[in-house]
Amino acid sequence: MGNTTIQVTKQTRDHLAELAGERGLSIGQLVDALATAEPTAAQRAEQVAAARAHAREVIGVDVSDEEFATLDVLGNLRRIAAEKVLAMPGRDVA
Repeated sequence: MGNTTIQVTKQTRDHLAELAGERGLSIGQLVDALATAEPTAAQRAEQVAAARAHAREVIGVDVSDEEFATLDVLGNLRRIAAEKVLAMPGRDVA
C-alpha cells in the first residue's frame, strides 16, 4: 500500500503520543508495532491451519477441521487432572 493520510482525532493522537512516549517510540513506530502484533484474519487462518497440521503430525491421527472446531481442550485437561488426582495413592474415594 502507498502512503495514505489517515485522519484521527486530537484526543486519539494525544493518547497514541502518550503510549508511544511511555515506550520510547514515535507514534509511527507504535502503530507499526501494534499492526505487527495483531494478525489479519487471513494470517490467523494460516496460523490455525499450521497448528492443526502440527497437531495431526504429533498425534498421528487425521482429525478433520470440523472435529478440531468441537474439541474441548480445557474440559479434557480438567477431566485428565481429576482422574490423576483420584488415582493418587492414599486417596479415599467414597
